[in-house]
Amino acid sequence: MPENHLRRPAVEAATGLSRSSLYAMMGSGDFPRPIRIGRRAVAWPESAVLAWLADRPSAVPARK
Repeated sequence: MPENHLRRPAVEAATGLSRSSLYAMMGSGDFPRPIRIGRRAVAWPESAVLAWLADRPSAVPARK
């Protein structure tokens, strides 16, 4: 089954990050880099974005 790829607006919506935050985090190695899907187009593998989201700490505090 082929993997889905997400363009930048979809990645921004899924992560809640802005364009500048995405590129800053890619530069520091904290976010996966996109792959080239055309001469002037890039996209992120959906599995890489989902894995990054799964590794993020939850914003909801744990119940005691």
